[in-house]
Amino acid sequence: MHVYISTSPSGDVFSRQWTSAWRKDQDEGLPNFVWENITFGDWNEERTVSYDVKLPEAVQRNGSLWADVFLTKNGASPDPTNSRFDPSSIHHIRKLLTRYLPKEKVRKEKSLLSNNADVDSEDEKNLTLALISDSTALQYGKLPPVLHEHIHLLPGERDATGTKGFYKPIIFPNDFWLLRSQLVEINTTTPTLPLQITFQPLSYFKFQIFASMTHGFDEAAKQQGGTGAELDEIKRMLVETNPWFLGLTGLVSILHVLFEMLAFKSDVSHWRHKNELVGVSIVTNVFVQAIVLLYLIDNNTDTSWMILFGSGMGVLVEAWKITKAVDITIISAPPGSLLPYQFDIKDKHVLSEDEKKTQEYDKLAFRYVSYFAIPLLAAYTVYSLLYETHRGWYSFVISTLTSFVYMFGFAQLIPQLIINYKLKSVAHMPMKAMIYKTLSTVVDDLFAFCIKMPFLHRLACFRDDVVFLVFLYQRWIYRIDPKRVNEYGQVMVDGVVSADGSGETKKDK
Repeated sequence: MHVYISTSPSGDVFSRQWTSAWRKDQDEGLPNFVWENITFGDWNEERTVSYDVKLPEAVQRNGSLWADVFLTKNGASPDPTNSRFDPSSIHHIRKLLTRYLPKEKVRKEKSLLSNNADVDSEDEKNLTLALISDSTALQYGKLPPVLHEHIHLLPGERDATGTKGFYKPIIFPNDFWLLRSQLVEINTTTPTLPLQITFQPLSYFKFQIFASMTHGFDEAAKQQGGTGAELDEIKRMLVETNPWFLGLTGLVSILHVLFEMLAFKSDVSHWRHKNELVGVSIVTNVFVQAIVLLYLIDNNTDTSWMILFGSGMGVLVEAWKITKAVDITIISAPPGSLLPYQFDIKDKHVLSEDEKKTQEYDKLAFRYVSYFAIPLLAAYTVYSLLYETHRGWYSFVISTLTSFVYMFGFAQLIPQLIINYKLKSVAHMPMKAMIYKTLSTVVDDLFAFCIKMPFLHRLACFRDDVVFLVFLYQRWIYRIDPKRVNEYGQVMVDGVVSADGSGETKKDK
C-alpha cells in the first residue's frame, strides 16, 4: 500500500508536471510511504505511522489536502513511468483530509462592569484505512448507492461461465468515529499538523454499517447547518462510554421520558376534572418553570433536547392550569392606549372559603420563602456581577434568577408543602402524578450523571429528592381523613365514595 499526502486536485502525484513544477513548491515536505507485504485476509494485520506534517501555504489559506492511496499487488508500482506499472494490479482511492466547517459557536463572556459564521478549513489528524479482508460475493446492481462509490469493478474480467465479474479489494477510509473536537483548525498560524495514519482489516458486514451510518450522519449534519453537534455527541458517547454504562444511560433515558410523560398525562387528567382550586400553588409554579426554561435555552449548547422538551412541556402544562382559575381573552384597548389590544382577565367563579385559605397560604408561603431568598439572591447577584463573566445582561439576569430558583427553588415546592401543612391535607394534590414524579425524581438522579445538562440543573435533581421526601412524609401523616376531598373531587360517606351526588361509588382503597 502506497500512501501520498498531496495538494494535487486530481491525484496525479506521479505526473511530470506535478512532480516538477508543483511538487517542489507546493508539496515539498509532505510525507509519502509504503506498507509492504500486506496479506489479504490476515485479521491480525494492523500498522500505524505518525508524522508532523509541514503544511503548504495553499493549505493554510483554506486549500485542500489529500491522501492518495494506491493498493498494489506485490511487486507492482503505482508510478506510470515505472516498468512494473500495471493498471489491473493497482487500486487508487482518494481521501480528502481537509473539510470546511462553520466555526463552532463560542460563548463569548465578559465582565459586565468592565469597559454570519466564518468558514475555516479543519484537518483530520487521524486517518484510518480499512481493507475489507473477506471475499464476499456481491450483487452489485442491488447494492445501495452509498456502497457503489467504494466498490470498483474490473472491466472485462469474468469467470469461466462469463456470468460473474470481479471487483478490486475494497479500501474504506473509516472516519465514522472522528469527532469534531478531534479536528485541528487550519489557518496561517498553523505551520505543522500532527497526522496519524492507521491500517487495519475490516469485515464486509462492518463496512456496510460504517459506510451507511457515515453517509446518514453526514446528510443529517447538512440539515443542521454543517455542524451536526447532536450527532457528534451521540458518537462521542458511543466512543467514550463504557458499554454497560451506555446501556444504563439508554434505560434511564427511556424511564425518564416514560415517567415524565405519565406525570404530565396524569396531571392534565386531574386538572381537567378539577372544579375548585383548594390547596394549589399555581403562580409560583408557572414563574419557576418559565425561568428554568429560559435558562436552559440560554445554555442550549450544554443541554440535551430531552431536558429542553421536558421543561417546555412543564411550562405549557402550568400555563394551562391558569385557565382553570381565570378566563383570559384579548379585547380592543380603550382609546389612548399604546397598544391596540389588551388582555381581559376574569375569575371563573367566586372563591370558596377553602380557596381563599389556599390563596392566603400561598401568599404566606411565598413571604416565608422570600425572607431567606431575597437577601441571598441580592448577595449572589452582587457577587456574580462583580466576579463572574456573562454573555450579556439578559444572560446575567436569567442565570441569576435560575441560581435563585435552583438553590432556593423551594419557591417551586416549599409553598406547596406549607399549604399542605396549613390545610392538614394533601387531597388537593394529584396523587398519581406525584407518584410518577417521585419515580421520575429517583430516575433523574441517575439521569443527571448520564445526560448532558447545565451544572445547576444537575444539582437541582438532587435538591428535589429532599422536597419529595418531605412530601411523602406529609402524604403519610395526612393519609387518614375520610371527610376530606380526594384527588377525584370525591368525599367518603358511610364507607363508600360519593362523587357530586351522582350515586357512583367505589371501594375505599
